Amino acid sequence: MRFLLIFTFSLTLNLFCVAQNWEISAPYQITKQNPISYSDNIEMAGTRVAAIIHYDIDTAGILSVEREVIFPQLRRFIKDDDTKWQKYRAYLKSFYKDEEALPNIYVNKKLLNIPPIEKINIDGTLEFVHKTNKTGIAIARKFFPSSDQRLLIEEWSIHNASDSIKEITIANLVNQKSDYGVLGKYTRMITHNSPEKISLIGEKTHTFQIMYTATKESETTPTYQEDWKPRITFLSETKNSLVLKTPDETLNTLFAFSKIRAAENIFHSKMGLVHSPGGGRYYAGVWANDQAEYSGPFFPYLGYDTGNIAAMNAYKAFYEQMLEIPNHDKNLWASYEMNGDFTCCGTDRGDAAMIAFGGLHFLMASGDKELCKKYEPMIDWCLEYNHKKLNAEGVVLSESDEMEGRIPTGTANLSTSALYYGALDLAIDFYKSMDADKSKIKTLEQRKQNLYKKIDDYFGAEIEGLKTYKYFKEHKHLRHWICLPLVMGINDRKEGTIKALFEKLWTENGVHVEINPEEPEVSKIFWDRGTLYALRGTFLAGATEISLKKLKEFSEKRLLGEHVPYVVEAYPEGNMAHLSAESALYCRVFLEGVFGIRPTGISSFSLLPRLPASWDEMSLEKVKAFNQTFDIKVSKAAKDQIKILVNKQDGSIVFDKTVDTNTTVQIDFK
Repeated sequence: MRFLLIFTFSLTLNLFCVAQNWEISAPYQITKQNPISYSDNIEMAGTRVAAIIHYDIDTAGILSVEREVIFPQLRRFIKDDDTKWQKYRAYLKSFYKDEEALPNIYVNKKLLNIPPIEKINIDGTLEFVHKTNKTGIAIARKFFPSSDQRLLIEEWSIHNASDSIKEITIANLVNQKSDYGVLGKYTRMITHNSPEKISLIGEKTHTFQIMYTATKESETTPTYQEDWKPRITFLSETKNSLVLKTPDETLNTLFAFSKIRAAENIFHSKMGLVHSPGGGRYYAGVWANDQAEYSGPFFPYLGYDTGNIAAMNAYKAFYEQMLEIPNHDKNLWASYEMNGDFTCCGTDRGDAAMIAFGGLHFLMASGDKELCKKYEPMIDWCLEYNHKKLNAEGVVLSESDEMEGRIPTGTANLSTSALYYGALDLAIDFYKSMDADKSKIKTLEQRKQNLYKKIDDYFGAEIEGLKTYKYFKEHKHLRHWICLPLVMGINDRKEGTIKALFEKLWTENGVHVEINPEEPEVSKIFWDRGTLYALRGTFLAGATEISLKKLKEFSEKRLLGEHVPYVVEAYPEGNMAHLSAESALYCRVFLEGVFGIRPTGISSFSLLPRLPASWDEMSLEKVKAFNQTFDIKVSKAAKDQIKILVNKQDGSIVFDKTVDTNTTVQIDFK
């Protein structure tokens, strides 16, 4: 489509040259003033609709919009020659350009030419504010999804800035198309709800909604009935829970935006509510990496009930599959797509390690002992599967990793073994809190100790003069996932690994997947998830100042650069789509990296704060995890000391001490 091409071209030109003329204009809002020659897109979603709004502003400031509207639950029929991915991801989808979507508007019987753009605002909605034209007409347009209907809303506000009455005529608009799919007949429609004629007196505003809808047979067409209120409620609840406060407004704002993007991409499905990545390709399904490993552990801290339900439904889908493989003689499906009707992929990507590592964190952070008991067998299965996959050298065999063969991974890769190690580390505390048999805990401790040594023996290497890790046995280049041992608390090679991440692999778009002189195309690839794991790991390892520098650089690019306001998936693949789980990973840089939160039980966690030298204090407020609501405040004390205060919602103090920096403290709500 035209706007996709424009964005790709713009991104290619500006990949290493950023004009950061977005600004933080209000709490939880960014603004771009007088934009010209600018193209971008943003994704937003509700439980039955997703939309990617592609917009282009020319040299005269004239706006063109193409609306990519996706209805995840409505599957199309496929063609015999469709590719595998078209068959898997056959969502009902439409692209609507302005000429198809907008009614003609007349002012005093003259066709209104839409004025140039004055500014763009993003605050959980996308708003275009047009300049006032010579006759005194000002227009603002706002895009947002319905929270629970198959409905995308484009709200128009026409303001009469003159002192004379304007006779407004808005032509009728019904753009309707019927088709057939798996669930029968589908009808897609564009309508608006404005009266045809309005007498608009001076300084008054007329507001109406253009609605993009889809229905299946026997359904009534969704209508706008103040759908703005549920979206406002969602945005308010999200913004006012798990509040990050630091001296850096860019970090605070991107954290706030990331909560929105992480939490909005939850869809109804046959599996129940499920969190999905998005990006125009991944809806109404769950993936072992994106949902079980990345986003699942985030939702208990946000205290978002819908998110916790969605996370639990993801773990449930994978657990039910495990029950059909009691002897661990078959690997897990990596995903359940298209309402759970399709499974993918047959390759072992280390999915059992992903599920164990993410699932353990989620279960402990949930603070729900009955839930932990119910899913204890899921953890047992994953740990045993990985143990049985150890090769002769003591690391975990897997055919691939979450990059699914895009670049080589050998027969045993660092990602799978590191995730298994991290799962063992969490599992020891999990089973202690569950009062498990001591012999079981001792076995896990021995397995963890053995794997610690084997990871270094097998993957430890000197690459480009740095003491770090090779990604698989035959590998000769630095790769982004060498950060994973740091995330798991393995610091034996931290100096070389941090240099590799921040001096060799770092670019203006964060950590690249691999710098490989023999494969120039590989060297162009970046996935934000690699950068976000790297930052989490380097903060955790104590490289606070360089990590903050890189975090600020990366955050300014994503929030205020040429493609805003969220972190992204990948480039060139995916063209930097706003995948939802990556936003959860951004928040986890702070939770687990900057504040050093690590679950140690159903009602306890450890805390290893990394307060930068330039900050006097930082806090996380209204944290909702471990069946509690609490605040964490970290502030400077005497030289090389910090004060840590943890208090519950009722004001009672759980922890209030001054400790040396680099000190891990234990927080227990019992």
